[in-house]
Amino acid sequence: MLGVSSDKLLNSLFDGLYCVDLDRRISFWNSAAQRITGYSAEEVLGSKCHDSILRHMEIDGYDCEVRSPLSATMEDGKVREANVLVHHKHGYRLPVQVRTSPVRDEEGAIVGAVQIFTDNSNAVQILAALEKLKQDVLVDSLTGVGNRRLADMSLDSRLHDWQTHYRSFGVLFMDVDHFKSINDRYGHKTGDDVLRMVGKTVSSVFRKVDTVARWGGEEFVAILPSIRLPALATIAERVRTAVARSFLMEGGERIGVTLSIGGTIAESGDTAESIITRADAQMYRSKACGRNLVTLR
Repeated sequence: MLGVSSDKLLNSLFDGLYCVDLDRRISFWNSAAQRITGYSAEEVLGSKCHDSILRHMEIDGYDCEVRSPLSATMEDGKVREANVLVHHKHGYRLPVQVRTSPVRDEEGAIVGAVQIFTDNSNAVQILAALEKLKQDVLVDSLTGVGNRRLADMSLDSRLHDWQTHYRSFGVLFMDVDHFKSINDRYGHKTGDDVLRMVGKTVSSVFRKVDTVARWGGEEFVAILPSIRLPALATIAERVRTAVARSFLMEGGERIGVTLSIGGTIAESGDTAESIITRADAQMYRSKACGRNLVTLR
């Protein structure tokens, strides 16, 4: 399919490249393809791309034989890009980014396809490292919700949107009622289990756009963008009810807790400190009125 001079040029590429005919049989395999996959040209030339040598698999689980970009490109002539997992000679799956293009003869008829692929493992490792860093820096290790730093960042971001674009947002301040008595009676391990239960329950109720974080101790906050007081009240009541209906079993005993919740909507001139202080004050009003209540302003 390719001349000798073309072979030399393509073998100098950093990216892997191979060509197939209309039967998806590999007719060219460059040096970078060998470096990335471990397979030499002698091992793959003449085989089909979905044979047991390569076995491309898309990230979502479909393999080359089921849904092949090569076949699709040779049918409609469209260029395709995808992230796939290729089978390395040593047995493991290697993430690569592929670009598939049709090959045409002088009359314009499709006679095969060429696929260029780039080793994506470093990018995957970097993304994994960044995700771990985010977990370490922004996630509370005990409850799995955001930590105080994430809450502060979210507050600053929402305040900026409010001050520059008048995009409303709300804050809920939540405190576990009588938490000290849980620790005193059952011990700190059970107390930690209760906080984990509350964190998971609370985070499951809020919207995906909301930020939920552990403020400290048994206190949690939620920052809710694009919301007004009636909707804030609805969500707060839903959270209160969900926690009140959750429980752990400890030695045959059912252990449950409730939340006192205070909330507010951003007002003109607010700072991060003022809006948290106002929501916190409403939470203490819920405590004073008997706990397991929502109080908003």
